[in-house]
Amino acid sequence: MSNAKKFPGHHIYDHAKSSTSKKANGTWNISYGDGSSASGDVYTDVVTVADIAIPNQAIELAKKLSQSFLQDGGNDGLLGLAWGDINTVQPKRVQTPVENMISKKLIDQHLFTVKLGRGDEAGFYSFGFIDTTVTSDPIKYTDVDNSQGFWQVASTSYTLNGKSHSRARNTTILDTGTTLCLVADDVVEAIYESIEGAIYDNSQGGWKYPTNAKTPEVAFAIGDTLYKVNAADFGYGPADEGFTFGGIQSRGDLDFDIFGDVFLKSVYVVFNQGEKKVGLAQRDD
Repeated sequence: MSNAKKFPGHHIYDHAKSSTSKKANGTWNISYGDGSSASGDVYTDVVTVADIAIPNQAIELAKKLSQSFLQDGGNDGLLGLAWGDINTVQPKRVQTPVENMISKKLIDQHLFTVKLGRGDEAGFYSFGFIDTTVTSDPIKYTDVDNSQGFWQVASTSYTLNGKSHSRARNTTILDTGTTLCLVADDVVEAIYESIEGAIYDNSQGGWKYPTNAKTPEVAFAIGDTLYKVNAADFGYGPADEGFTFGGIQSRGDLDFDIFGDVFLKSVYVVFNQGEKKVGLAQRDD
């Protein structure tokens, strides 16, 4: 049976059908915060991202993986845009696509940018250049702490309906691989206590609120600048009849926030790998 028939809805990379594929020395094994995992072998091949062809890019081929990956029909793999220090290939880690773009001088600027779409709106990633047409707001930069391998920045305040709240020494990770905006419990509780009829639902695993309720204005700081969460993204999706599951939820036992797509759809983000900075601008939409 072909891979296409075994895994409907997915495009499967077959190293045997590539004339430029080579077996590399190494294995990998990775686990994620949601409990999913994958492991396998390593090959190298020419990987094309947009119009950038990356020669000898390491590809981690899964031999084992959690069922959740197969159930997600929208994804065939992960590009890997975090810092290379968390790469799990043994005995020697391999370079990420962006690291290779930089070291092989395939991009002019050592950065990539993200504009996430909403609904039918097309989003994009750009590599090596900044699209200044996305927003009229200035891009403001903040130093990155990449000691844990993530795009981690200071986020020491937030506003709720215009009232400012301090969050001393708090940090957050900017992560397009996370759907929700995950913050500390006291912040989550304050947000949903401001919505009439909002309740925590154990069966849903988070806060929900009446679909017809007025949602609050929420903004989170990145560095010294506050960025508003677009009201269109505050509700993640339907919960029980008459209720909506909130897009801002608890970070659990983590000691840092994770600003996923619910937050990132409201901004244009420049991940400057060369200068270890991240730049954000509030989107016009």
